[in-house]
Amino acid sequence: MQLQTIHLTKTYPGGVQAVQPVNVSFGSGIVGLLGPNGAGKTTMMRMLATLTEPTDGTALVDGLDIRYQKADVRRILGYLPQEFGLYPSLSVWECLDYLGILAGLSRARDRKERMERTLDRVNLTELRHRKVGALSGGMKRRLGIAQAILHEPRLLIFDEPTAGLDPEERIRIRNLLAELAGDRLILLSTHIVADIASSARVLAVMRRGEIIFTGETQELLERVRGRCWQCVVPEGELQALSTRVTVIEVQREATGMLVRLVADPDAAAGMSPREPSLEDAYVWTMGPDAAAAVARDRNGDP
Repeated sequence: MQLQTIHLTKTYPGGVQAVQPVNVSFGSGIVGLLGPNGAGKTTMMRMLATLTEPTDGTALVDGLDIRYQKADVRRILGYLPQEFGLYPSLSVWECLDYLGILAGLSRARDRKERMERTLDRVNLTELRHRKVGALSGGMKRRLGIAQAILHEPRLLIFDEPTAGLDPEERIRIRNLLAELAGDRLILLSTHIVADIASSARVLAVMRRGEIIFTGETQELLERVRGRCWQCVVPEGELQALSTRVTVIEVQREATGMLVRLVADPDAAAGMSPREPSLEDAYVWTMGPDAAAAVARDRNGDP
């Protein structure tokens, strides 16, 4: 499976450029599209899913043009939007059956076999008779993944699949996505670094509609190597330190505040070096404003 964008662009009325020209190419596996809310990730996902028309450029999905071969692209595409509308009065089984018909699975016997296999995959078999309206947020998200993979597509696009979920359900969704990868391409859009830290080998980082990095995770980590530090400071000095360096995380200890930070060596005199994490690399690439957002995501705050 190959996905290639060619000058893919979206400009809204008034000259607002939601997605600046994007030229990237991805193969099979999990590809993380990482960026803050409002970076243009959803607009880009909707263009790739043939739901939003590009202003300029296009993308090829295994050679199929998203602008001129929409029906062919949709046959090999599974899509889970950030806001996924379900049918609350239907049971899980009835909902998936209906969505399977819409996906082109017209033969009842084949559709039933796929539904059985898919519900087992997303761990919803025991909830097949429960009304969709009675499901938790995480269960609904797993049902959304089920409808996306029911017709066994080769390209999966997931837009913020763990947003709003508790930590336990986030981990469950991440593990499920890792299981789904293989010979298919999973494009995972998120602003939560932990969602892709352990699963995505290839990353694209997006800011203000522009792709500012594409490459392997290790390449992004190397950008911040030699700039990751930690130190212990009195609580009263924390605010002053934050004006000089980018603070990633703070933990209270008996001797003071343990601070993880990124900074150039000349601003880190007397501090202890440490191995970089993907959070460090992301914050360094995005700029200091990303640090607070990463901290909120780590703590599960909205």
